[in-house]
Amino acid sequence: MNNLNNLRLAVLIDADNAPRDILKPLMEEIAVYGTPMIKRIYGDWTSTNVGGWKTSLLENAVTPMQQYAYTTGKNSTDSAMIIDAMDVLYAGKTDGFVLVSSDSDFTPLAIRLRESGMYVIGVGEHKTPEPFIKACDKFIYVEVIRERLKNAEDEQKPKNGAKTAAKPSDKAAKNASAKAQEKPASKNVPHKTISLIADSIADLADDDGFCALGALGNLLAKKQPDFDPRSFGSAKLSTMLRNLPRFELEVRPGSDPNSKPMYVKDKQAQ
Repeated sequence: MNNLNNLRLAVLIDADNAPRDILKPLMEEIAVYGTPMIKRIYGDWTSTNVGGWKTSLLENAVTPMQQYAYTTGKNSTDSAMIIDAMDVLYAGKTDGFVLVSSDSDFTPLAIRLRESGMYVIGVGEHKTPEPFIKACDKFIYVEVIRERLKNAEDEQKPKNGAKTAAKPSDKAAKNASAKAQEKPASKNVPHKTISLIADSIADLADDDGFCALGALGNLLAKKQPDFDPRSFGSAKLSTMLRNLPRFELEVRPGSDPNSKPMYVKDKQAQ
C-alpha cells in the first residue's frame, strides 16, 4: 500500500444518507489522504429526495449512479453501492475507500474491505452507529468538516466593516500569522479522551516517559477511528496537547536540519 497521504482512493457516497452542502470541503479533506481515482454517488435520481445535488456533482466531477427504488421502504442504494465497491476492489486499482454515509448497513462492507488490505475512511454525522465507526481505519465527522467550512467563510468576510479587499501580500501575511499562532482549544476534552491519550503514551513511551507525537497520533487513530483534535477545538494534536496541563511537549533536533520531531510525555505517569 502507498503512503497514507498518497493513497489511490475510491470515494463512494450514499446520497440518501449524506449531506449535500459539504461536497467540496469533503473532497478537500479526502485530498489529505490521497487522490480520488473514483468518485461516485448512489441514489434514485428520479426521486425528489435527492434533488439539489446537480451543481455540486458537476463542480466536483462526481459521477451519479442511478439506482431505482424497486420496493417501497427498502433502500436499494445500499446494495448497489456495496456491489460496486466489490467490483472496484477486485479491479485492484485502488489502495483505499472512502465510504460517505451515516448508515450502519455499510459496516460489513468496511470490514470486508479492510480484510482485503484496503484503507477505509468513513465519513458521517454524529448519529452514525458505533459499529460502522469502529469498522473503519479512520472516521471523519461531517460536523467537523462543516465547522472548517464555516471558519473558512468567516475568514473571508471583511473585518470591522472594511469595504476594500486586502492586497494579496497582506492576505498571505495574515494566513502565515494564523498558522503560526493557532488558537487554543475552545472545547472541553472529556476525561475518557484524556485517559485514551495517556494510555496510548504509556504503550509507546521510552525509559524517560516520552513518545513520538506522530506515533501517538497513529495509535490513537487505530484505537479510536473517530479521534480528531478538531472535535475539541484544536487544528492539530500538538495544539490540543499543549492546552492539556497533564501532558508535556518537547521538540528535539532531528537528522534532517529542517525537521524538528516532537515528543510528548504524561506528567502523571508513574
